[in-house]
Amino acid sequence: MELGIGIGWRPEIADAVEALAGIDWVEAVAENLCTDHLPDSLVRLRARGVTVVPHGVSLGLGGADRPDPGRLADLAARAALLGTPLVTEHIAFVRAGGPRTASARLEAGHLLPVPRTWEALDVLCENVRIAQDSLPVPLALENIAALIAWPGEELTEGQFLAELVERTGVRLLIDVANLHTNHVNRGEDPAKALDELPVESIAYVHVAGGIEKDGVWHDTHAHPVTRPVLDVLAELRSRIAPPGVLLERDDDFPPAEELAGELTAVRATLEAAGKARSGSTSEAGVYGYGNGVTPATSPVQPADDSTTAATSTRATGTGVATEGARDRAAVAQTALLSALVAGTPAPEGFDHRRLGIQSRALAAKRADVVAKVAPELPGILGDGYRDAFLSYARSRPMSAGYRRDALDFAEQLLITGRPADDAARRRLTHWWQDRAAARPPRRTTRLVRAARAAIAGR
Repeated sequence: MELGIGIGWRPEIADAVEALAGIDWVEAVAENLCTDHLPDSLVRLRARGVTVVPHGVSLGLGGADRPDPGRLADLAARAALLGTPLVTEHIAFVRAGGPRTASARLEAGHLLPVPRTWEALDVLCENVRIAQDSLPVPLALENIAALIAWPGEELTEGQFLAELVERTGVRLLIDVANLHTNHVNRGEDPAKALDELPVESIAYVHVAGGIEKDGVWHDTHAHPVTRPVLDVLAELRSRIAPPGVLLERDDDFPPAEELAGELTAVRATLEAAGKARSGSTSEAGVYGYGNGVTPATSPVQPADDSTTAATSTRATGTGVATEGARDRAAVAQTALLSALVAGTPAPEGFDHRRLGIQSRALAAKRADVVAKVAPELPGILGDGYRDAFLSYARSRPMSAGYRRDALDFAEQLLITGRPADDAARRRLTHWWQDRAAARPPRRTTRLVRAARAAIAGR
């Protein structure tokens, strides 16, 4: 299906998206939509004939466990409500722990990479087939950006994606910003990845901005699209005309005219690369490394003849994951996520510095998202909110979603007698009780009641 040029729909820029000229389609984060009704803005866009694609972020198809039936049912309901031609998700894991490891469930609140190994591929492929059987429309999967790399990987990104498509028939959502991110952070060549993956399986393409900091590239979706990312888009366009291209922006939203300018740059890049497609290109392709950033790690080594032969052989297999493979994936993913969010020792073979950067980024993201889903908390705590939350996050991993995280954060503050200001503590007490009323009484409830009584008695 030809989608055209689109933009990510977010509530903060709903009016701007509706007013932008030349928008053929939009993409909405699936988990931010109700399963039984749509925001008025999306209703109006659909009435104009604008296609809306739901983009999932919480299935964790690269995780050790099989996809949760409830999450799949919710995604299917959103697809039906939108009348969409497809749904999309990510090649990532987002949670770990639980029964397979006899440990507490941990939530990353972020998309984390799966190892590019044959065994991890078996697990992923089986999870993808389960998802495909549960959804009313085709599924496309996105390559993710990563700050860290698993030790002992057996496949390049392009080989991994090609094998995934071969085994499952899934479509691909190629994020060119993520290819650039992995070039800077992991030394991987975007042109090589595009050479290896089946470009004819691309459903559409993401373009997004980021920033270089501390020697790594952060895929922020909160900065303008850079020239190197547009160069990767041109590299892709030199191979195929993608059915759709979408601009993503998730934070620090600029004025509408700046969004329009970025869309113009995307269109111009596609047009120029399309015209040049029939011409000759150098062996290195059109992708330029003129961003002043040197790749931070050594590139994945090119596949030798034995790897190529293995790829050909494995492509004919069933790709069914054994329970042993799932158990090993569970142990490895739990160890990694625990190191990132709970301060446990780093698993062997990982770059400790990169793990530290990723850990701090995850905590900062938690603080930012909690501030959005519970804006009353920064209002109550003032300038002390961020430091208080980051201190909490160092010892309290997220075990459910961000709304639960906000409640747990407030609960922990009250248990420890904070905030010190009596009025702020009363406001926080009322806020927590209003939202935690359905929970059974426990020690925290008694502590809150005691705190309120103490305050009232002063």
